[in-house]
Amino acid sequence: MKKVYARPAYCMNCHLCEVNCIVAHSRSRDLFRAYKRENLRGTARLIVEERLPLSVAVQCRHCDDPRCVAGCISGAMVKDPETGIVYCQEDKCVGCWTCVVGCPFGAIRPGEKNGRPVPLKCDLCREAEGPACVAGCPNRALVFEERRAGA
Repeated sequence: MKKVYARPAYCMNCHLCEVNCIVAHSRSRDLFRAYKRENLRGTARLIVEERLPLSVAVQCRHCDDPRCVAGCISGAMVKDPETGIVYCQEDKCVGCWTCVVGCPFGAIRPGEKNGRPVPLKCDLCREAEGPACVAGCPNRALVFEERRAGA
């Protein structure tokens, strides 16, 4: 399965991956509206971690056996058997945050959408042609590719 891989040596800490993620998951799909009218700051489904001089985007790894799915008490967190994408069925989420606690990579954060609790995690922009974070990265610090296990 294709996944997003970070290349820390190329990351310049611009946070454009976060911006593109927010816009891709907004109602309007418009930069200005997403930030000014929809007030979506802080809702990126990946987060740039920085320890200068290096910085890297941390996002869901879409694990083969995801702990977040196993720990979800409502069945909201699922792994698509065809694509391998781990995502949340937001209408089923009860906000218990066992997915947040269960993720060994810290790639899921508590969030809110329309007054309801929702986990913020990468879904590889599953309803688009590819991840917005990768498309918007000016240095190709994020790549979307398939790799062999152990590679």
